[in-house]
Amino acid sequence: MATAPRPRTTTRDPEELAHRLTAWLGTRLPGAKAVGVTVPASNGLSSETLLFDIEHPEPPLRSCALRLAADPSAYTVFPVYDMVRQYRTMEVVARFSDLPVPKVQWLEEDPGPLGAPFFVMERVRGRVPPDVMPYTYEGNWLHAASDTEREHLEATTVGLLARLHDQVPVQEAAFLELPGEGDALRRHVTAQRAYYDWVVDGLARSPLIEQAFERLEQLWPADPGPPVLNWGDARIGNVIYDGFDPVAVLDWEMAALAPREVDLGWTVYLHRFFQDLTVAFGQRGLPGFLRRDRVEARYARLTGHTPRDMDFFTLYAALRHAIVMLRIAHRQAFFGEAALPADPDTLILHHGSLRAMVQGSYWD
Repeated sequence: MATAPRPRTTTRDPEELAHRLTAWLGTRLPGAKAVGVTVPASNGLSSETLLFDIEHPEPPLRSCALRLAADPSAYTVFPVYDMVRQYRTMEVVARFSDLPVPKVQWLEEDPGPLGAPFFVMERVRGRVPPDVMPYTYEGNWLHAASDTEREHLEATTVGLLARLHDQVPVQEAAFLELPGEGDALRRHVTAQRAYYDWVVDGLARSPLIEQAFERLEQLWPADPGPPVLNWGDARIGNVIYDGFDPVAVLDWEMAALAPREVDLGWTVYLHRFFQDLTVAFGQRGLPGFLRRDRVEARYARLTGHTPRDMDFFTLYAALRHAIVMLRIAHRQAFFGEAALPADPDTLILHHGSLRAMVQGSYWD
């Protein structure tokens, strides 16, 4: 991980995008120009982000961020990019909660202007815990912070989940209900199985991922509890902080109705994913940060709901992440950045920890 090149995050020409964005902006705000258009170095591997300012006497927003659906010809990470769904989710969260969600300004459903649907929102200034190299590595602002500062960031971030789950009425997010039969958890897992089938279509299947699905059935909660609005990609890398306080909650493309613990499991495991990698490369990392017991206890204090069946939900998070990692590895092979090994399980960066979870030894 210390030397591997970062997978490409876009196949689009930034200069062409800037020209087309200015042309489109003129149809929404006559006389306006998009200036300073950039693709951030931290651009994700799924939907793409453009940053720009609006040059106009009276712009509704001065500094903007644009979320653009992935190029369908570029071996996308997910099969569908529903920008309307993301836009509506951010509107609902902003209307019914006090979470700091960037103001959404425009939604463009026509793929013509930029090659795919997109929406424009306010750009929030601040800093984000890095993914590359991970914030658990030495040499970044979060690693260099004091224990007290990191504890404050942890507390305020868990507070985001507590407020989201408690404040947004489920009926206002009914459009996020997943199709299928059974309760919200069953539908969520069924959707993940369908996603896995799409990822491996025509390719070698992963025995480890399939074992993890089997283990989920053995650990299935007796009572998953009622669904709430789940952020989906609930991790600190999707939060902008001012100092150590969250000022913007980003990336709602995985939002869904599900039990509270789906978000909690993702928050806990995505930190452990980075922590495990850091330890494997000979650094101490941040072993006291975002620990499972602390996250669960803090969430219980804030909401009155004691998290249940967390062995199931952390396994589920690791499984979901494994499917994404498998797709990203296939994407790297598609672009000639890597070769596919004989054992498909080795494409999953955290295959060791996922196997330990399946065997029930990870949290020992």
